[in-house]
Order: sequence, then C-alpha cells, then structure tokens
Amino acid sequence: MAALVIAEHDHASIKGATLNTVTAAKACGGDVHVLVVGHHAGAAAAAAAQIVGVSKVLHVDGAPFAHGLAENVAAQVLALVAVAGGAYTHILFPATASGKNAAPRVAAKLDVAQVSDITRVDSPDTFERPIYAGNAMATVQSLDAVKVLTVRTTGFDAAPASGGSAAVEVVSGVADSGKSEFLGSEIAKSDRPELTAAKVIVSGGRALGSSEKFQEIMTPLADKLGAAMGASRAAVDAGYAPNDWQVGQTGKIVAPQLYVAAGISGAIQHLAGMKDSKVIVAINKDPEAPIFSVADYGLEADLFVAVPELTQTL
Repeated sequence: MAALVIAEHDHASIKGATLNTVTAAKACGGDVHVLVVGHHAGAAAAAAAQIVGVSKVLHVDGAPFAHGLAENVAAQVLALVAVAGGAYTHILFPATASGKNAAPRVAAKLDVAQVSDITRVDSPDTFERPIYAGNAMATVQSLDAVKVLTVRTTGFDAAPASGGSAAVEVVSGVADSGKSEFLGSEIAKSDRPELTAAKVIVSGGRALGSSEKFQEIMTPLADKLGAAMGASRAAVDAGYAPNDWQVGQTGKIVAPQLYVAAGISGAIQHLAGMKDSKVIVAINKDPEAPIFSVADYGLEADLFVAVPELTQTL
C-alpha cells in the first residue's frame, strides 16, 4: 500500500503546495512516493527527496513534460500506476490549477470517482471536503480500489522541506500524447510574494471604484506589510485588479497568517477562499457586511480614510 503524490514544481524547486499534499498522503497510510515530471528537473527531484515523510522519488524527465501539459502528465501517471500493478492505492494532486487539470483525466481513465478538495483524512477510504462554497462539510467514503484525490492545501500543514533522505529513481517517460501543444505564456512578474504562499495578504473590493484607487489606497499598505495583493471577484470583474489576484471559490484559496479585507462585503464565494486565514481584519462602512461574520477584527469605517491612516500608522 502506497500513496503517489504528483509534485508541483518549476523544474528547479518544489512548490509549497506539494508539501501540504505530502502531509495528506501520509495520513492515508503506507509509504509516500513523489512523482516529479519535468524537463531538466533534476534539482526539483533532489528537493523532493529532502521532504520529510517521503520514501521514494520517481523522476521522469523529457521534453514532452517541459510545460506541464495535463494530457502528458496524466498519461505518465497512468503508465506508472499500470507498472506498479495495484501498489498505489491513493493518487494525490494539489488542488491547484495544474492539479485540477490533470487529476480528472487520471480518474476518468481509471474509471474511478475523484474526491475533490479534501481538507481532512479520516481513514484510508474516508475524507472530508467542503461543499456549498464551504458552508457545509461532507464526509465522503470511496470504495474504489484506487483513490484519486485533490488536496486543498490550506487544510493540511506543510511537511518539512528538509531532513528527509528518500531515494531518487529515474523512470522512463511516455511519448508525447499529441493531444495538445504549448504555444506560449504571458507571466505577470512581481516582487511581491506569490498569493497562495504569502503570509500576509491585503485585498480590496469593488468599493474602491477604480484601478487607480486600488493602487493608490491598497498598494502602500501592502508595501508596509510586505504583503501579497488580492481582490474580490467583483473588483476583478470590474477591471480594478488582474484576475490572478482573485481570492475565492472561483479564484485562489488562501490561508495566510494575516488577511486584510478592505471594501469587500464578503460574498459566500469570497469567504470560501479566505476564511481559513489565521487572523482576518475587515474594513467596511456597512455594519451588516457578511465579512464581519468571519473577521477577528472589524472596523466599520470608510476605507478611503481608514486604510491611509492605517498605512501611515504602520
């Protein structure tokens, strides 16, 4: 009995979501193997071998995996599962954009039901996951021989990234599936922390009124706190902030040490993405705003006055 974690990486290092997924895999019981699929990703495989709790790293290197195309990654996972001959009882992906792209393909080919966004492992076949935008928690039992899981990373502590000594085994890669082709990417560069890994996040809502006001009011506060920038779906839809800043059920799920929400009313889908934050500070002039129901500290005030005062005080 073993669990296979599909690592998320940038070919040079392991991303934080993988560490949380390893913790979930350990809770499933048995050995934990990590699959690193990439191109010239030896450094990432070596980093995976250092994760505490990992007993083996499977390293697949090849040009078809240079851009993490879901079709090729899924084909490689399926090939490994077939060779293992039933040794893998659990296959876990981080519930990130790439993980949620590849996992359903694996589940479909294995003809099993995927269990999505798990936040707790009750037993090897029973898991907890949020439903109704996090307003209720479902306990799900899977009787499938192989459990394909996506892991909500905010639900599990990160496994220590160093201190392990797993063996690295080089595995031959499958051929390019030919079903998709990488044409290019436009990656926004920022000196700020990555949103899903940031310890402090400053988010703004539609109440800011414009992208100019968003930058004028929120950016200085984020600078003072060394924070990542976030936004509500309404602010993103209105064009006040880029879509990679969106926090919520249809955006990014975050759980920083400190989450500051200014001018965000607190729609259900937004709360689902940030309510696991350790400390939540809400600034809103509407005393009935739902955001106050999850806030540790609430300030009923005009954000255009309160936020600059807070920034100046800091």
